[in-house]
Amino acid sequence: MNDPIGPVDATRVPRYGGDTTFARLPRLADVTDADALVWGVPFDTGVSYRPGARFGPNHVRQSSRLLRPYNPALDAMPFGRRQVADAGDLGVNPFDIGEAIATVENGARELSGTSRTLITVGGDHTIALPLLRVQHERHGPVAVLHFDAHLDTWDTYFGAPHTHGTPFRRAAEEGLIDFDHSMHVGIRGPLYSKLDLDESEKMGFAAVHCRDFARSPLDDIINRIRTRLGSRPVYVSVDIDVLDPGFAPGTGTPEAGGLSSRELLEVLRGLDGLDVVGADLVEVAPAYDHAEITGIAAAHVVYEMLSILPGGR
Repeated sequence: MNDPIGPVDATRVPRYGGDTTFARLPRLADVTDADALVWGVPFDTGVSYRPGARFGPNHVRQSSRLLRPYNPALDAMPFGRRQVADAGDLGVNPFDIGEAIATVENGARELSGTSRTLITVGGDHTIALPLLRVQHERHGPVAVLHFDAHLDTWDTYFGAPHTHGTPFRRAAEEGLIDFDHSMHVGIRGPLYSKLDLDESEKMGFAAVHCRDFARSPLDDIINRIRTRLGSRPVYVSVDIDVLDPGFAPGTGTPEAGGLSSRELLEVLRGLDGLDVVGADLVEVAPAYDHAEITGIAAAHVVYEMLSILPGGR
């Protein structure tokens, strides 16, 4: 591949102008090929409380305008050694969850091809299931690192098997997850019963709860995560509600007592060197955001995800 085409030069086009792609990167149609893609899935039919995450992808793009090519925290140029492009949004049926899941699966399969890495911006967490199906086709069972206030391992909601609270239960049942190397991070808040935690553990998920961040040094938590993931292919799934509502008010099911933006970004940086094969960022609902607080946090999460992908240093 030729030298990558990077973001639009901010000394030529001010950051508040030009096309709204993620980090003002080129569109997929404007490059000959790409190593990594940021794409949007504007779907939120699976939400159980506040809707609006269907507007998340473009909100994150708008909030990403201030991102710059060099990441000093990792001494990385996430757009410098690989071609990264914005693949736009997938058209998804908002009235049929089953059809939407199939559309996301087919879209991810087509976009990823044989070697591209996808960073998916939702949308609600329902989309994690079809994304994991495609990862399983390429890598077998993957280690899932799931950042969220909620377990998302519930069985059904109002009898529906596919919602934003069920993707990892379905993924476990389908054998998509490496049961010995997966983990929840940031879990907190009231549950229906202790059985929720017990069932999640039986599905193979260890957990770092939010209260652990108040009691343990961050480096110790990062070491726990890295030990759990090991050398397995890792899929990272970030629900923005893992952050405290003070750092991410624009989400559908906020829970008090969450991570700070700094804590989340540091943990993501701590994954550097692992075999990260794909990722998603979900549940940004801009109608509840203000001053782009949630969108800016989400844009930086995606930026750190791109920075830790293998081969980008």
